[in-house]
Amino acid sequence: MIHPLLPRRALLGAGAAGAALLAMPALLRAQPAAVKIGLLQPLTGALAQDGDLGRFGAEAAVAQINAAGGLPALGGARVELVVADARSNPEAGAQEVEKLQGEGVVAIVGGFASPICLAASQAASRYDLPYVVDVGVADQITSRGLANTFRFAPGFGTVTSAAIENLVRLNDAAGKPCRTVVLVHEDGLFGSGLARLMATELPKHGFEVLETIAHPTPARDMNNIALRLRSLRPDLLVPSSYYGEFVLLSRTMRQQRIRPKGIYAVLNGAASNYRFVKEFPDAALGVMDCNHWHDPKNAEAIVLKRQADAAGKFWGYNIPLNYSCVKLVADAVNRAGAADRAKVIQALAASDYAGHIMPYSPTRFVNGQNAGARPVNTQVQDGDIKVVYPTEVADARAVFPIQG
Repeated sequence: MIHPLLPRRALLGAGAAGAALLAMPALLRAQPAAVKIGLLQPLTGALAQDGDLGRFGAEAAVAQINAAGGLPALGGARVELVVADARSNPEAGAQEVEKLQGEGVVAIVGGFASPICLAASQAASRYDLPYVVDVGVADQITSRGLANTFRFAPGFGTVTSAAIENLVRLNDAAGKPCRTVVLVHEDGLFGSGLARLMATELPKHGFEVLETIAHPTPARDMNNIALRLRSLRPDLLVPSSYYGEFVLLSRTMRQQRIRPKGIYAVLNGAASNYRFVKEFPDAALGVMDCNHWHDPKNAEAIVLKRQADAAGKFWGYNIPLNYSCVKLVADAVNRAGAADRAKVIQALAASDYAGHIMPYSPTRFVNGQNAGARPVNTQVQDGDIKVVYPTEVADARAVFPIQG
């Protein structure tokens, strides 16, 4: 019956509005809640550059996942990134885990530095909160038996083995031009542990380690180390430092005309960073590194690098690693079928995720360490960073030795 006091058009409008109101609860029910993934990075302090790159990679992954329709097993639920600042120290990292716990995240990705990863993953374990390490390489991170902790990238034991194997291959192929070595490393967990491994292993392959020199992070002056290098005159320098310290050391060496036959970095913060290549091309030329790096032949990685270039970011390994780690967690949540931490831990432990952009096999976690992960050897050539090992993903041949 038509109401006598209302015109027909008004009644039709009121009817449509009423129908929309009646349908609204159903529509609201059709929108699944967003799945929150925590991102912990050192966004301020000495390691802020790395944290910023990690954040870029994580945000790009979230954008890609949501643009593709979200998480299908959760009704297309969108992924929401909750970002926390570790402020470049482990205490702050552990504090920020409490914040992310309060935000209701289903898992945490990141940490970057080994001490931050150790503290943060330990804090997350109190809440059975899955924690996926992006970069931190100390082997202790995955050797403590924490069921919540997974590392996507290789640890320094694996990286050191690959670095030595490839160094021996290079040196032998060139007629063994390098025999003496000086190790320079940051004095923290990652640099000290790596230097001990190198000092133990290199002599087994015919190299003489002349000296091992530690420096703090941050460091403001490398003149004393450069003078020591001038005195020792090693064939090869093996540095393991964060970005600022290696840039300072390499520039100081350049100024003092200290030019070994090779600079063969291991897990170096600058040798695999385009900022170093672009800002200090003479110091960067020829520097080799054994480190994390994307697969240069992966189409998705190439697109992501273009996005970073367009955004004015200097490409570094933090970007593809955090991109891959966020997608790994999203895949685990999707396979778990719910934003349930216990189920996500089970899904990660059983993961065979292959949708990443690293030169890895599908993930296979053994005691929390991805056994499918592997490092690559890079070298700065003609203003670019090229992969020289392993040969199946390489996009250039190594130049070795650099001097005489």
